[in-house]
Amino acid sequence: MKFTAEQIAGILEGEVVGNPNAEVYKLSKIEEGSEGSLTFLANPKYLNYIYTTQATITIVNNTFVADGHLTTTLIKVEDAYLSFSKLLEFYDQARGNKTGIEQPSFISEKSKYGENLYLGSFSYISDNVILGDNVKIYPNCFIGENVVLGNNVTIFAGAKVHSETIIGNNCVIYSGAVIGADGFGFAPNPDGTFSKIPQIGNVIIEDNVDIGANTTIDKATMGSTIIRKGVKLDNQIQIGHNVEIGENTVIAAQTGIAGSTKIGNSGMIGGQVGIAGHLTLGNNVRIQAQSGVGRNIKDNEVLQGSPTFGYNDFSKSYVHFKNLPKIVTEIEELKRQILNQKNGKNG
Repeated sequence: MKFTAEQIAGILEGEVVGNPNAEVYKLSKIEEGSEGSLTFLANPKYLNYIYTTQATITIVNNTFVADGHLTTTLIKVEDAYLSFSKLLEFYDQARGNKTGIEQPSFISEKSKYGENLYLGSFSYISDNVILGDNVKIYPNCFIGENVVLGNNVTIFAGAKVHSETIIGNNCVIYSGAVIGADGFGFAPNPDGTFSKIPQIGNVIIEDNVDIGANTTIDKATMGSTIIRKGVKLDNQIQIGHNVEIGENTVIAAQTGIAGSTKIGNSGMIGGQVGIAGHLTLGNNVRIQAQSGVGRNIKDNEVLQGSPTFGYNDFSKSYVHFKNLPKIVTEIEELKRQILNQKNGKNG
């Protein structure tokens, strides 16, 4: 796809400085710009590159004034970074605007789908599935029985959505994700073996949720595992059975959340965090990377460590953690001096 500077300026409500008919068909960093590419300048650290870049078009802030020769056509906007982000979103939507059912693939006659469906090769749609409008299911995906997908849902290659799962509108599920597999439920027997507890619940994912590659969300033992609207999950996250994650919470990669834990709204959880089961975490909680959570958390707490405690306390304590060997040596020396003094007095 090719776009002219004039077309791009129209999308961004910007002003063209240079050739309005200049065409681009790819995106680039400003320092790696080449003919036919579009880039942007927002960080002053990269200012020098605007005079050497080979990019055909560069998006800049309205306040930018060149003090040297430019070969690139400028598009001036209020905020170059936000405008470029908007353009990336527009480009991504245009690039992914696929429709049609590729072969070989399978879609059950008992299933229903809306307008503009894209179903990639080797994908399988089971019985009684309901797909909304503008659903895109890329190759090698599996959609189990009685699944419901809302409008504008995208499921990338190799993802699996197991039976009874309900997914809202405008959700994105990336490659390798598994939604609705059995939760980790086993009962110990007297002889030391374990019997599987049937997992008969489901997963509910509300609107505007992103689920990263190879992330797994287990279905509930009974009831539902629930991901509320606006949640953003990174890659390689494990969500246990009957977990509930509140609205607009973001969780970074390699975090694991054990079963039946409830997380409030607008939380921010760093990478490699471990959260034990049957806990309640409040709203606006902040948990630093590699922390271990084994207790209930109140609203607005900021935590770090394993087990976690207050972030400010952790930061103060860490100063001493680093110096523990030195501190121990000094304490031993003080003990020795005190003991010598006592012995001297007794003598």
